[in-house]
Amino acid sequence: MQPLERIPYSELSLRHALLRDALAETCPSAQGILVFSRISIYWLAGTMCDGLFWLPMEGEPVLMVRRSVPRAELESDIPHIFPYRSFSEISKLAERAQSPLPEKIAMDMSGLSHDLGLSLSKRLSHVEFLPGDQAIARARAIKTPLEMNRMRETGEAHRAAMCELFPRNIHPGMNEREMSIILANLCFGLGHCGILRTCCPTNEVFICGVAAGENSNYPSHFNGPMGQAGSHPAAPVFGNVRKIWKPGESLMADMAFSITGYNTDKTVTYWGGPADSIPDAVNKAHEFCIKLQNMAAARLRPGAIPSDIWHETLDMVRSADYEDGFMGLGRSKVPFLGHGIGLCIDEYPVIAERFDSPLKAGMAIALEPKISLPGVGMVGVENTYLIRDGEPECITAHPDDDFGIISVPLRA
Repeated sequence: MQPLERIPYSELSLRHALLRDALAETCPSAQGILVFSRISIYWLAGTMCDGLFWLPMEGEPVLMVRRSVPRAELESDIPHIFPYRSFSEISKLAERAQSPLPEKIAMDMSGLSHDLGLSLSKRLSHVEFLPGDQAIARARAIKTPLEMNRMRETGEAHRAAMCELFPRNIHPGMNEREMSIILANLCFGLGHCGILRTCCPTNEVFICGVAAGENSNYPSHFNGPMGQAGSHPAAPVFGNVRKIWKPGESLMADMAFSITGYNTDKTVTYWGGPADSIPDAVNKAHEFCIKLQNMAAARLRPGAIPSDIWHETLDMVRSADYEDGFMGLGRSKVPFLGHGIGLCIDEYPVIAERFDSPLKAGMAIALEPKISLPGVGMVGVENTYLIRDGEPECITAHPDDDFGIISVPLRA
């Protein structure tokens, strides 16, 4: 049987080095890290499994698998792959790989439930566990060349779906649910894998968010500016079947795209009718969002401080008198301009207050300036950028894209 893919050990070693460097920076007394989160195990081992990954600061990494060992052996280039059933086996398996557990170990605290964390501490009572989540977040934030290429592939398909195909297949008179189905099918046709992951374990994200008119100002259930009524209070995702996109009304589509597990994020604003029917106030607010995006994008360079970009953004917003609607209305506002992205949608770092560590080459950032207009809806943009040694690279747009509102013709 041939594996779907087998990431070479040379690539995995780059990721192990990133994590060791981040661990030395954020938790210097730790002598290694135990990883339980499945998505982080995939990043470190190249296979998605129920198990754990042991990475010592010195020595061989070890992948311990509950299910499925045959799949892990097929897909992963990690030399030490062992089956295990109980936390009590961890020490012996680490010793078997000649990478014994030391006295101080970091772990991803969010990768285990509280009950399982207590069980782990009981089984490994000789170990002092230290928080390692920040190390994982900072390591995964820096994409290797292979990861950046995967995100470029995703970004190209993402742009095609939202800027070329979607506006040709919708029209005013459709309801949000109809348009969400159309957008989802277009994305699947371009290779979308259908899974969108977040770092927050309680978040639920559907493949796309479509909101017409004032529905885009509906209070959000997640930490993002664009509102969405959704299908039902128990399922506040997808589109609402009762909300019809009317002529002379805005439409927002905000979605992440994933082909090989790596996400890009993009938002496009559409208008029901010809471009000359868009009110001046709507055009003006949207053009200001483009200005904010372009300003922030120009500053996405190694050494830049995210909180400084956020403060400059707020200064521009105050000067333009858009404070009331910037990034949402009232208590629905969100206090950030952009966020890291990769295997999860909401990764480190965030363009926000108190994010004072310098940006680094290899980071991927989604910038999403948006403005809510009462009685109209939300306008704005979002695009994903790769930080490089030179200028940042926008991977969800072409160089000649103007990011303007896309007008959709009326139908008789």
